[in-house]
Amino acid sequence: MTDDLRRTPLYDLHLALGARMVPFAGWEMPVQYPMGVLAEHLHTRAAAGLFDVSHMGQVILRGPDAAQALERLVPADIMGLPQGRQRYGLFTNDSGGVLDDLMIANKGDHLLLVVNAANAAQDAAHMIAAALAPEVVTDRALLALQGPRAEAALAALVPGAADLRFMDSADLPWDGGTLWVSRSGYTGEDGFEISVRADRAEDFARALLAQEGVAPIGLGARDSLRLEAGLPLYGHDMDADTTPAEAGLGWSIPKLRRTGGEREGGFPGAEVILPELGRATRVRRGLRPEGRAPMREGVALFAAAEGGESIGTVSSGGFGPSVAAPVAMAVLPAELAEGATVYAELRGKRLPARIAPMPFVIPTYKR
Repeated sequence: MTDDLRRTPLYDLHLALGARMVPFAGWEMPVQYPMGVLAEHLHTRAAAGLFDVSHMGQVILRGPDAAQALERLVPADIMGLPQGRQRYGLFTNDSGGVLDDLMIANKGDHLLLVVNAANAAQDAAHMIAAALAPEVVTDRALLALQGPRAEAALAALVPGAADLRFMDSADLPWDGGTLWVSRSGYTGEDGFEISVRADRAEDFARALLAQEGVAPIGLGARDSLRLEAGLPLYGHDMDADTTPAEAGLGWSIPKLRRTGGEREGGFPGAEVILPELGRATRVRRGLRPEGRAPMREGVALFAAAEGGESIGTVSSGGFGPSVAAPVAMAVLPAELAEGATVYAELRGKRLPARIAPMPFVIPTYKR
């Protein structure tokens, strides 16, 4: 390990639990525990998995005009976001690409943003350049509790958690302190993300792990879970050169921010992004490879079994333990019909994959 990797408040707990640590986005993070990635994945789908996501950036925006100001950077309805609710959004650039994706919660007297770890410093600079005043939270950890037993496990410690619906956000008491809780996640399962004071993070994590059905889960299973859920990962399925429509994220731009809407445009790249919604020539698609061989990121895709130019590359791919088969995603020509076959070039051979609907696993969010 290099000396400049950051460590989350749960680092010692990961070691005590036997985690294998790896560098990730500038942090030293658990990729798996002794249970192994496959078992961790299936455990989360069947019971509850506890993830350390403290590497992600937590940012506060204050002031009566914070929502209006943030709408200059994010093509979402933030001014209309009710208190106690959160919303998915995108930072976009002048060419229409995606700088980052983020969650935005209305906490009443401020907004709470959760951004990707690798982009946290860039996002803060982006907001400062737009005359916003982001307060980067440095004294809290962030945990994700996901799976069908997540509600019961969290409610045993924090009874108010059971009252939350999908995309609700609330401050809830625990053991003399305050947790920032949202009912959301990145697995397709019902679950929660919980921000806790750094000096109480290990106590809280151990209390959750003591609940029936809760096990620690690493980055390996987190990736396979979100892939089965058809959820994109920044830097893989979207980036600064991929537009929201191409990334399959046009749904995050509501009618009032679109052409003819009450607050049309006004965000970076609007003149590129808005005309393309519903008309993109390339879009993110799901793939179900034939056979058992996973098609991983970077694999070239072709329209025919022989000859021709590449029509795209796999952006995310691997084995889906819940579907017992390989699954993948790629940005491909929009005219390709669902059920059409494309060909991935693996070790000098072209293997077929069928364009399939996403998600590959039906979500179980509590609406």
